[in-house]
Amino acid sequence: MTKFDLAGRRVWVAGHRGMAGSAIVRRLAREDCELVTATRSELDLLRQADVEEWMKERKIDVIFLAAATVGGILANSTRPAEFLYENLVIATNIIQAARTTGVKKLLFLGSSCIFPRMAEQPMREEALLTGALEPTNEWYAIAKIAGIKLCQAYRRQYGCDFVSVMPTNLYGPGDRYDAEGGHVVAALIMKIHAAKMANNPTVELWGTGKPKREFLFSEDLADACVFVAKNYSDEMFLNVGTGHDITILELAQSIAKVVGWQGTFTFDASKPDGMPRKVLDVSRLKALSWSASTDFETGMKHAYEWYVANRA
Repeated sequence: MTKFDLAGRRVWVAGHRGMAGSAIVRRLAREDCELVTATRSELDLLRQADVEEWMKERKIDVIFLAAATVGGILANSTRPAEFLYENLVIATNIIQAARTTGVKKLLFLGSSCIFPRMAEQPMREEALLTGALEPTNEWYAIAKIAGIKLCQAYRRQYGCDFVSVMPTNLYGPGDRYDAEGGHVVAALIMKIHAAKMANNPTVELWGTGKPKREFLFSEDLADACVFVAKNYSDEMFLNVGTGHDITILELAQSIAKVVGWQGTFTFDASKPDGMPRKVLDVSRLKALSWSASTDFETGMKHAYEWYVANRA
């Protein structure tokens, strides 16, 4: 197993205010490294010259590339240009600047939506580019695939130690609580909490409630990212998940239990379901001796407590 020491390194978490990035920041506090961050007002990731100059001045050694324009099915389908352009530019600017400024290690965060809509389940890393993408998130997926391929290409051509991880659906503190632009867990926490506060007896779910999804606690993802940065150096990206999935209805029922709402769910079948099933094969990462440690109910309690304290 390749060993890369983070001790004494200047480590930049790009996207440190997002759910994944903020979790990585918290996890890196346990490493003997110097943490570097930049807000959007301090550094515009869409401007390549600015990114390169900023990195050169700060002598960055390691990058965790968690910055992205993100959202759920509605956001993806109504803002395709933003999702494709901004995510492409963020990835290309940072990866190129990492090469020109001599960054020693870069870890790129992809997304499980990169896999074909009808990929064999659980989805193995080798399934990439073997079929058509899910139309409801293809714009984001194409940008993330490009980021993975950039890391592979820079490794091949320039010998850069750039690696990628492929997280499954995330939830946890710092999630984007936006009824129209957020991911499914955040959207359901908002809906069910609102129903509890208003004593509403029903909550409507998009689609049929039958699609199956896998969910990973953000703190577990952060631990995996640090583990991979320290212990992995290869071209193939690594899936990061639990290897277990549940239906959207089961997800809603689990959130209702944590929130303390006792009602019934209705369904708007006119809304899209997305991929029928999405669960990752995590055997590669398990073979390296890492697996998720947070059970779903414990993670969901942390996510809900953060929402009540910070957003509700």
